[in-house]
Amino acid sequence: MGILVNVRGGDDDTLWAVVATVGRKSRIAEVFRSRTQALDDRAWRDQQVKAYADWLVRAKQPIPNYSVTPIRRADLPRKWTPLPALGFLRGQMI
Repeated sequence: MGILVNVRGGDDDTLWAVVATVGRKSRIAEVFRSRTQALDDRAWRDQQVKAYADWLVRAKQPIPNYSVTPIRRADLPRKWTPLPALGFLRGQMI
């Protein structure tokens, strides 16, 4: 019998992270209280990447892949800040 982990809610420490991945590097792009919000954000980020895909290729910028995963508040990096969908706009990609 496996251990059940409550990731749906009620646990004040659990958040849902949208994670940007390029190659072997990953970075938390955004965090949300609900999985639905995280999935909506991931869909928006995917749409932004698709809209600019040709430009990203021509500019030789890496194309991020986004996923959603549960994360504990304690696991969030101390100086974490949200990442724009096209992260290089801030001068840093992943």
